[in-house]
Amino acid sequence: MTAVDFEEIAGRGVRAKIDGQELLVGRATWLSEKGIDVSGLDTSNSEGLSQLYVTRAGKALGWIGLEDKTRPEAGKALDDLRALGLRRLVMVTGDRLSVAKRVAAEMRCTDLRAEVLPGQKLELVDELKANGHTVAVIGDGVNDAPALAAGHISIAMGAAGSDVAIHSASIALMNDNLNRIPFLIRLSQRLNTVVRQNLLFGAIFIGGLLPLTIWQNIPPVVAAFLHAAGSIFVIFNSARLVREGEDLEKLPDAPAPGYGAPREAFAAGD
Repeated sequence: MTAVDFEEIAGRGVRAKIDGQELLVGRATWLSEKGIDVSGLDTSNSEGLSQLYVTRAGKALGWIGLEDKTRPEAGKALDDLRALGLRRLVMVTGDRLSVAKRVAAEMRCTDLRAEVLPGQKLELVDELKANGHTVAVIGDGVNDAPALAAGHISIAMGAAGSDVAIHSASIALMNDNLNRIPFLIRLSQRLNTVVRQNLLFGAIFIGGLLPLTIWQNIPPVVAAFLHAAGSIFVIFNSARLVREGEDLEKLPDAPAPGYGAPREAFAAGD
């Protein structure tokens, strides 16, 4: 059997035709909108699973259960983000509420939005921005792209991320280890510190030597040498940042499956 006329409906499901009959795989709410009743299926053993229902020619055939497991480093990464000053960590997912609650508890998120569509993710970002938050959006899926484009800062988990998500983000990580996200924030904070140090040093150094040069207390050749020495100090002071993150290389990259890359998560803080 060959499927034809395949189409993906973002955040809802997929459809195709097989032997002239329409096959739908997706959420119960979407199928209900199509007038298909899936309530007769036995879902008694679906607790903790995300469900996708399969129908053919308007009749329910069965359901598929998907289970997401949090990565070992996920909870610690979010704890590190809180320690760095992020006040609100929101997990936003299209999964069922029961599944999302379990994952959010394991990752120690401060807030949760479940069973949302791509447009609702974008609305949440706009809501947080309207409330005065500086919003960082982290994701990797096609459904995350609008929210990624709307955040003040957006991070795509590049190794497993879709091209649309990567192109919508301001930062693309080349692997899926969540510890890279706290590292990015620490690196940016240290970068700001180094920039301020260089500016302060430059202002004091030049401000102190310029009058001495004008008053000819320092020969021009010596002044030129001191100017070059000051530039070298700035370069080497900045070069200290190159060694940041060396400890991260000791950690193996996390596998692609599972909830660890907050492919459906938002972090907002001030």
